[in-house]
Amino acid sequence: MIKTDTIIIGAGPVGLFAVHQLGIKGLSSIIIDNLDKAGGQCIELYPDKPIYDIPAVPECTGEELTKKLLEQIKPFNTKFFLNERVEEIKQDNQNWIVKTNKKNEFIAPNIIIAGGVGSFEPRKLALKEAGKFEDKFLFYSVRDIEKFKNKNIAIFGGGDSALDWALELSKFSKINLIHRRDEFRGAPHTLTEIKKFEKEGKINIKTPCQLESIDGDEKINSITLKFDNGKSEKIQTDIILSFFGLIMKLGPIAEWGLNMSKKTIEVNSENFETNKKGIFAVGDICNYPGKLKLILSGFHEVALASVECFKRARPNEKYRFEFTTSSKTIQNRLGKK
Repeated sequence: MIKTDTIIIGAGPVGLFAVHQLGIKGLSSIIIDNLDKAGGQCIELYPDKPIYDIPAVPECTGEELTKKLLEQIKPFNTKFFLNERVEEIKQDNQNWIVKTNKKNEFIAPNIIIAGGVGSFEPRKLALKEAGKFEDKFLFYSVRDIEKFKNKNIAIFGGGDSALDWALELSKFSKINLIHRRDEFRGAPHTLTEIKKFEKEGKINIKTPCQLESIDGDEKINSITLKFDNGKSEKIQTDIILSFFGLIMKLGPIAEWGLNMSKKTIEVNSENFETNKKGIFAVGDICNYPGKLKLILSGFHEVALASVECFKRARPNEKYRFEFTTSSKTIQNRLGKK
């Protein structure tokens, strides 16, 4: 059994920042994530997509943000348990015991659930022939932007991911943006840019219609769309990008006796503790009055949760707040002089 001060479930940006906030307080932690790499949704869904709302960082990609956070927590030598899922938790006096699907066992006074929206997978195209093109010519995320250069790309979806990638990829490829409705859901600025690019001929918009068939053998040659008025249209296509959202799966978390509301965990906004003492929820998976699903909100949440984690892990020590700019203790821990 591995003993630590805090078990962090989820290796997304908020989970990674939790390591930092715990580490500067002298607390140890381990991270468990069911994905095969750190970064969470930032890596899984939009590693190359620009992020604009990280304070003091005008623009960065999901991959860049993840790399910076991993660099920031290097001094704490935190152990990662990737491709691993928490199956069971049980209380042992003031501690929690966590068991995973790989038979690992951990014990700690604190658990921080930073699992984003839980485990997730993309909502896939229902067409029978779609499967043979997956990860070759049909994708549900953009991991290597080089694969999408100088191509005829059909992008399906009406939300932010579809719109953002239509704008980004139109810089070097021919884009058909396809949606089953006439109206798109997205930020006002993005919608304005989409209309502008359509007028300039950089993006072709096809609505309201749905994918009827994918034509091709070894590779995709074209797709056929069926419009609501009954008409069909064949479009030359090299690559399909589908953004029909995610299927969210909370998994065993739903059975832990936590206060749940619409697949989120209710917490108090003082320290982001759940109804179970020593179990905290931060990031997209938590809910409280005024909650905003932003990465920066998750950073704030985990900063406050880490204070309560310290109190539980060090009940005989008084917590003393220190600014990192002036704290010699913190600077020594980070190897700064």
